Amino acid sequence: MFTIANIETKDKPDFYHQLNRQVKALFEGERDFLANTANLASLLFYTMPALNWVGFYFYKDNQLVLGPFNGKPACVRIDMGKGVCGTSAANRQTERVDNVHEFPGHIPCDSASNAEIVVPLIDNERLLGVLDIDSPQFSRFDDADARGLQLIVKTLLDCSDLKA
Repeated sequence: MFTIANIETKDKPDFYHQLNRQVKALFEGERDFLANTANLASLLFYTMPALNWVGFYFYKDNQLVLGPFNGKPACVRIDMGKGVCGTSAANRQTERVDNVHEFPGHIPCDSASNAEIVVPLIDNERLLGVLDIDSPQFSRFDDADARGLQLIVKTLLDCSDLKA
């Protein structure tokens, strides 16, 4: 059984280094992509402070389709280029938004969300989907969060079997 360890540090790079070690331990012996995304969504939701939603959207038929998540029920389908998730997927880059209410075309799935960060899942130039994280706290995410979450996404992709 996996036990979530409390991470007690105010240094974000150190926080993500410790969190990434937990991610690797969580994935040990399991390479199923769906199982790993489900467990990762839960680990992030219960480990990172000031969040109200963590989940994955998978790229299918030129849309993002809801995958494993923790939080309130969410939008099921997001068109490419729409909202923060669709923009991240279309641009294939991390999107960090301090105030989602000012983001053009924001898709409000949970009215409690005020800040958002989205990291694309890209394997060998192929878009698989995005990791989406929301916070009720404005300006919750910074560059250290972006770098830390990109590292964790890399670990997810390295530790999972990905179908062509």
